[in-house]
Amino acid sequence: MSFAGFPEEALEFYDRLELENTREYFTAHKSVYDEAVRAPLIALTNALAAEFGAAKIFRPNRDVRFREDKSPYKTHQGAFVQVGEALGWYVQVSSAGVLSGAGFYHAAPERLAAYRSAVAGPAGDVFERLVRDAEGSGLSLEGDRLKTAPRGYDRDHPRIDLLRHRSLTLMRDHGFAPVIHTPAILDRVRDDWRAARPVVEWLDAALST
Repeated sequence: MSFAGFPEEALEFYDRLELENTREYFTAHKSVYDEAVRAPLIALTNALAAEFGAAKIFRPNRDVRFREDKSPYKTHQGAFVQVGEALGWYVQVSSAGVLSGAGFYHAAPERLAAYRSAVAGPAGDVFERLVRDAEGSGLSLEGDRLKTAPRGYDRDHPRIDLLRHRSLTLMRDHGFAPVIHTPAILDRVRDDWRAARPVVEWLDAALST
């Protein structure tokens, strides 16, 4: 199917799921999930695949084995195009609308060490500029950060804010503006991913070192 936007039913589905996160509700409304959430997301990522690669559509079920919250379903549906380990492009739909962006959401200790070494070194100047350019396009710099300087780095380092990151993403919240219900949101997501591409490519090289 061609991408036509996310219907209102997608947001309404998650509005209800947030209040009634049960297998009974999900099973009774699975056709809405399939047609209003999953199918449009597949169509959107398929339209982007030629440029960015094939996406993984995440399962709607939560892994509750080690969680106090035993709610069985996620209250959003995400898709991820992997570039490297835990690194790539992301888009999701939920009751809050559409969110898109890119970056790395996790790094094993050796990959995080490689990231910080690259940020602290001469290449870090380039990375900082790429991040600022992406922010200038309207993307928001996010991610898990240490409250202080990582071990081995001076708290007065000129790029200490970037060095504190344990994950780093550049995101844009499109919310539930009318555009998300139209084919035009595809172009918005494509623009976000393109704006983040230089950062993703830099991170791919740095995290692989």
